[in-house]
Formats: sequence, C-alpha cells, structure tokens
Amino acid sequence: MRFVLPVLVLALIAYTGLCLALFLMQRSFIYFPTPAVPAIASDPGRTVFLDVSGARLAIAVRQHAGPKALLYFGGNAEDVTGSLAPLAGAFPQSAVYLMTYRGYGASSGTPSEQALQADALALFDWVQRDHPEIEIIGRSLGTGVATYLASRRPATRLVLITPYDSVLELARQRFPYIPVRWLLLDRFESGRYAPHIRVPTLIVEAEFDEVIPHASTARLLQRFAAGVATLVVIPGAGHNTLSEDPRYLGILHGPP
Repeated sequence: MRFVLPVLVLALIAYTGLCLALFLMQRSFIYFPTPAVPAIASDPGRTVFLDVSGARLAIAVRQHAGPKALLYFGGNAEDVTGSLAPLAGAFPQSAVYLMTYRGYGASSGTPSEQALQADALALFDWVQRDHPEIEIIGRSLGTGVATYLASRRPATRLVLITPYDSVLELARQRFPYIPVRWLLLDRFESGRYAPHIRVPTLIVEAEFDEVIPHASTARLLQRFAAGVATLVVIPGAGHNTLSEDPRYLGILHGPP
C-alpha cells in the first residue's frame, strides 16, 4: 500500500500534464494554415483585401455584375484559391468570393472560432452592398463558419459539404478520457445555429468520409427545422475526394 500513493500522484501529474499540453496545442489540431505568401504575390485581378479587426484578409474573387454572389469557406488545410475557377464555372451568374482564413496564405492574423465568425460577418456585409442575393457554401471546417453566418445574416441558400454537428463532440470522441468540454476553446457547434436557419439548405455527405462520422452529419441534419435541409450522399467518395466526382459541382449548384 505504501507504493500506491506515489503511483497515484505520478499518474495524476502525468494526466494533468497531458491535459495541459492538449489545451496549449489544441488549435494546432484544428487549423493547418496554408503557406504564407507576400501580399504582392497575389493575383491583383483575382484577389482583393478586406481589412477587419486585427487582420487583413485575402479574398479570392471572380467579379460579376448583378444581384447574385457566392461566399465560400474552405476546409482547415485548404488553399481556397484552387476552388475559384470550378465554382466560378458552376455559378456563372454569380460573383464569387472565397475567404482565406486569418493566418492562411496572404491573410494576416491568427485563426480562432470567434475571429473566423466575425470575419465571415464582415465579408457578408461588404459583399451585400453590391450583391443582395448571397449564397453561402462551407466545406469541412468551413461548414461551422457557414452555418453560423447563415443563422446571422439573410442568405438565400446554404450548402454544407461534409459537415459536422459539433467540433466539441468530435473532440470528445477522439479524446474520451480528457475533459474537453472544459478545455476546448473553439467548438464550432453548428447544431446550435441550425434551428435558426430558414433558407434552403443542402447537406453534401461523402459515403466513406474518414474524417467526419456519419452520425455527426446525421445529428446536424436533425437540428434543422422540418423541410429546410436536404441530404445528398456522393457514393464512393471520401472526405477529401468528393470534389473529384463529376457530379459534385452540379450538386452544389442545385436544380437549374
């Protein structure tokens, strides 16, 4: 028995150290910034900069006159500039704006849930001055940003690609013996915002998504009011490969 107490103390110290390490490193598990590039390296014909509180955001743009616009929020390791041409082709009647998150690419600042949400609101308000009809698309991590935005601003349509109900719940599943509820700073609880959304919403799920469990997407779908959200599953697709499916862009655009 005399050895039990020291062992328990050592175990407690180790557990506390693990919790502390996860707390300090948590954002490195959520955000994987694309390489920083000088602002002058950005294509002036396809990039504009939006000054927000604490940062300057690079926005990839396909300009188009008229009332319609599309806002796109990408995944946690995505260089959104690669999606500009496909989305511009799929939405020919819309201006297209893709936000490079804080700390990614040519955007300054440091990413966090609160910062990304504020940036999304600022982008929407800026775009709405010229385009009153705005569709919102979010992919993976960006579905949390998009869902929040659609619950706060008058979008005309919402598309969520490989979405989750809550990053908090995903973290609890990954670290079942860690009190993540008390440690996690950026929770991206889309399920909290979904009930407030009334515009047509499309949820696109990969059949073999190895990152977002089906149960998480299903929980999010159930959070929407009846008749608001529709689910489309891309057969044979994985989390990072569903955009390679030839039907992908047509699904995002929806019926003609």
